[in-house]
Amino acid sequence: MEFFVWIFHILAAVAVVGLVLLQHGKGADMGAAFGSGSSGSLFGATGSANFLSRATAVLATVFFMTSLGLAYFSSSRGKAEVAPTAPLQTLPVPAQPQGEPSKAGAIPK
Repeated sequence: MEFFVWIFHILAAVAVVGLVLLQHGKGADMGAAFGSGSSGSLFGATGSANFLSRATAVLATVFFMTSLGLAYFSSSRGKAEVAPTAPLQTLPVPAQPQGEPSKAGAIPK
């Protein structure tokens, strides 16, 4: 299931980038008014903004939903992979021999 969400996520991301690049900016209308001639677009003079804007909004929503789905899969996978740990056991400390003094606090000569 997570694999399919990844596929939709990547496809939605590429499609959003493509649709944003197809749209013309607000400054393009100013250039068309002064004779640059970019008003003839792929979808016609008025149809491109409406179709591309709606398609971008739909794909952005798909991208957002797949992002939430991947975050959910990531959080649920992190909880499942953590193995329960056993409580720590204390090991007995070996006793010091009676004939030798402890050298842990001795100052070297």
